Amino acid sequence: MTAELAEAVSAAQAGDEDAFRFLYRSLQPGLLRYLTALVGADAEDVASETWLQISRDLPTFTGGEFRAWTVTIARNRAMDHLRRLRRRPSLPVPVQALADLASDADTAERADETIGTETPWR
Repeated sequence: MTAELAEAVSAAQAGDEDAFRFLYRSLQPGLLRYLTALVGADAEDVASETWLQISRDLPTFTGGEFRAWTVTIARNRAMDHLRRLRRRPSLPVPVQALADLASDADTAERADETIGTETPWR
């Protein structure tokens, strides 16, 4: 880690906003290129999640290579993102299909009918 980066990490850990801004500006362009290769168009969103975790975990960061730590967090957030996409794939729905779902029946009347037919008589 360069001396300038190490100083910025220490200062950011102490709460220096300018130091954190320096870290962000130094690392974000490369991080965004890396994430674009992993998740494509969702790279900005994953980068935001990455920086959120970095800001939460920065006080506990000890020594080591800050860039590598940042890239590891980014990779983990990207893998989480890809897993979410696999579990819930997004399928585009044409507007015409949504129009066919609407009903002209009165919802309150239908609810009354349903309740009325399901209520047991004593």
